[in-house]
Amino acid sequence: MNALKAWIQRYQLASLVLLAVLLAVVLPLTLDIFRLNLVGKYLTYAFVAIGLVMVWGYGGVLSLGQGVFFGLGGYAMAMFLKLEASDPISTKIQSTPGIPDFMDWNQITELPAFWLPFKSLPLSLAAVIVVPTLLAWLVSFAMFKRRVGGVYFAIITQAVALILTVLIIGQQGYTGGVNGMTDLKTVLGWDTRTDSAKYILYYLCVALLIGAIVLCRFIQTSKLGTLLLAMRDKEDRVRFSGYDVANFKIFTFCLAAALSGIGGALFSLQVGFMSPSFVGIVPSIEMVIYAAVGGRMSLVGAVYGTLLVNAGKTYFSESFPDLWLFLMAGLFIGVTMAFPMGLAGVWEEHIVPWWKSRRQALKEAAVPAPAASAAVAAPAASAAADPLPATLPDGVSSQSV
Repeated sequence: MNALKAWIQRYQLASLVLLAVLLAVVLPLTLDIFRLNLVGKYLTYAFVAIGLVMVWGYGGVLSLGQGVFFGLGGYAMAMFLKLEASDPISTKIQSTPGIPDFMDWNQITELPAFWLPFKSLPLSLAAVIVVPTLLAWLVSFAMFKRRVGGVYFAIITQAVALILTVLIIGQQGYTGGVNGMTDLKTVLGWDTRTDSAKYILYYLCVALLIGAIVLCRFIQTSKLGTLLLAMRDKEDRVRFSGYDVANFKIFTFCLAAALSGIGGALFSLQVGFMSPSFVGIVPSIEMVIYAAVGGRMSLVGAVYGTLLVNAGKTYFSESFPDLWLFLMAGLFIGVTMAFPMGLAGVWEEHIVPWWKSRRQALKEAAVPAPAASAAVAAPAASAAADPLPATLPDGVSSQSV
């Protein structure tokens, strides 16, 4: 039993099971399909927040360009969905049937070569992970091998986000430009706009999210996770111990990019479009806020932080359309100042100690009762065994009696 309890605490299974019950049971039973679809969209951002916990919380590398990898994964899936929606019958009114509508508007008469692999669903799914990971490897290898880190790396990731945004908008004929890719309705003929499809996609997102948390938690509890923490706190000491610090940073950054790409692909499936507004600097900084609010050292906390921030954004924008930006800014500033370690820090530093002290107080309050009864029973037993009075007259001993 103690071994099972230690194993549960080691992998934080209790909090993970609670999150799974909330996402898979409570929310579907209490929310209508519109709100549940919104939650599904929020959970796609949680993949980015989990990746930031690994690369920022454990690896000590702050990336302000995770929207790049989220967008690349989203565009990889959107390109497949757009090609399926652009069959010759559906696009027969175009001057060139069989190509996406934005290409026809920009007088492109043939599908570009780099679009051809996205006619295949398996290749598209592979691109969802491979393309963001490859770009992350190129950026991180060039930077970390030259020991570029800290603020400089954060600025470089922002520059990458800006460059990719300008590139997507500028190449309107190949990417859809500022409008992005819209009208994404089917996957292999399966209509993703029906209520049943939305439920299936929601549960797919939840399952993949739980799987991502388990994978990251396994890495955290392994020797690699220990080295990541050591590298974050004492990088020079880890390097002098014979480890290649750059390789650890590259691996963690690529892992975060792959998770972000998966989140972007699920976003395209659930929402039905993808645009450069999810690639730039602003969404990338918002994704960092998700991890900061939830707790940059907690995988489960990052999911709660993502849900809280996006739910607050939705509520404030609906209830206070003129003030919601100020309210969101106040929420960010207030949470960061009051709880520097996020929601997970509140749980670990306040709720858990309070609960333990309360349990200890209840145990101590229960101890005197049996002790008192034992104290009362002891004199009675002594009197039954020895009927003599406690004091005898002078000169008379108990032995003589």
